[in-house]
Amino acid sequence: MAPAEDDTRTVNDFMPPAPAGEEFTAHAGGPLAPGSTVASEDGVVAALRTVYDPEIPVNIYELGLIYGLDIGADGAVAIDMTLTAPGCPVAGELPKWVADAVADVDGVGEVEVKLVWEPGWTPERMSEDAKLALGMC
Repeated sequence: MAPAEDDTRTVNDFMPPAPAGEEFTAHAGGPLAPGSTVASEDGVVAALRTVYDPEIPVNIYELGLIYGLDIGADGAVAIDMTLTAPGCPVAGELPKWVADAVADVDGVGEVEVKLVWEPGWTPERMSEDAKLALGMC
């Protein structure tokens, strides 16, 4: 059934609201000691590739769920991520899994993972490897 022409709902309309005063964020890690070597993007991406949505046998990085990754000069890491579906049963847990995995990387300080909904995720965001693993090619 096609949506009505005046249907302007977005993914956010189907998500439960965040608790009052909170966003969908997760935190892990702590400040790096002065003079520490900051982690490389490759190291952080390797950690992201260890986190899987329990319903899909492909890691979140290859699924295209990571929308933004910023590593600060102090080793702080900020990540914007999304989910494959608004009603994902691990929506409240997956960002924490990501934060914890990244915080374990040498040279990473404080980690903040923010769950974002725009743009909405589509299978086109998946890597070719992920599409092959899921039989989509």
